[in-house]
Amino acid sequence: MIYLKLIWSFLQVGLFSIGGGYAAIPLMQEQVVDINQWMSLSEFTNLITIAEMTPGPIAVNCATFVGIRIAGTAGAVIATLACITPSIIIVSIMAFVYKKYRKSSALQNVLSSLRPAVVALILFAGIKILVMAVFGSDIYSLSLSSFSNIYWIGAILFAVGFFLLRRFKLNPILVMCLCGAANLCLGLIIK
Repeated sequence: MIYLKLIWSFLQVGLFSIGGGYAAIPLMQEQVVDINQWMSLSEFTNLITIAEMTPGPIAVNCATFVGIRIAGTAGAVIATLACITPSIIIVSIMAFVYKKYRKSSALQNVLSSLRPAVVALILFAGIKILVMAVFGSDIYSLSLSSFSNIYWIGAILFAVGFFLLRRFKLNPILVMCLCGAANLCLGLIIK
């Protein structure tokens, strides 16, 4: 039964995550945290961090990690295959269609109209993760009282990480490692 749930959940993620891995994050969160409750939001945020730091597409890495946690090695294989199968089929069909109709204005209009939706998905996923990191709560339970419970280390690390990425164009993995080391050191000092 758990294998069927993994297949169904990650087939949906693979099928509807138009725009790449970051666009898959809200869909994956809905399946993993909200619907199936395989992880808490905090665990899911940690999963995203680990999946981002490891080689490969973030959605596939997440599927593999969730699958192994839920059902071992077989779960990892099943979740990963379920996540990539829609992409393999869709990309194969789209490559054929694009090759045949690439100069068509209708196709260009469809592709350009998808861009804002993809940006919205990515932005929303980023905001949800930021709220979790800074306020320690889900974006839907955020209220005025949440502002009194700001996790200041998380807020400062976000600002510093954003500054380092934007100003100095450092490697994102290096910035994540630096922020992780800083958080570890600060946590040891404060405790």
